[in-house]
Amino acid sequence: MKLMFALFFLGIANVFGEEYTNQFNSEVDVVLKSERLLKNYLDCLLDRGKCTPAGQELKKDIPDALLNECAKCNDEHKEGIRKVIHYLIKQKPDWWQQLQNKYDPDGEHEKKYKHYLEKEGLTR
Repeated sequence: MKLMFALFFLGIANVFGEEYTNQFNSEVDVVLKSERLLKNYLDCLLDRGKCTPAGQELKKDIPDALLNECAKCNDEHKEGIRKVIHYLIKQKPDWWQQLQNKYDPDGEHEKKYKHYLEKEGLTR
């Protein structure tokens, strides 16, 4: 499930056809370096703040991406997801937990994606 929040950035995106857009791939590093931007996305995803159009698309895309193993993701999306997962788990575990509580309250997705976490050395 730790893949979930990273989907958050794959997402800072709209869905076009069969794949998420690449429009925001270059912004992952910018957002991770800005506590303010990252917090704004967090608040949007947790229904605690306003959402930009990109944030609203992201909220819509996360459940689909979790259910379908990110089937609409390309390699750039997956690299962005990897960066975000590492950052949040290591630097913002409390934010990560809040997102897990909302998007995976039963731990179903965490079990499903455990092998990805193990591969990345991010298991508890």
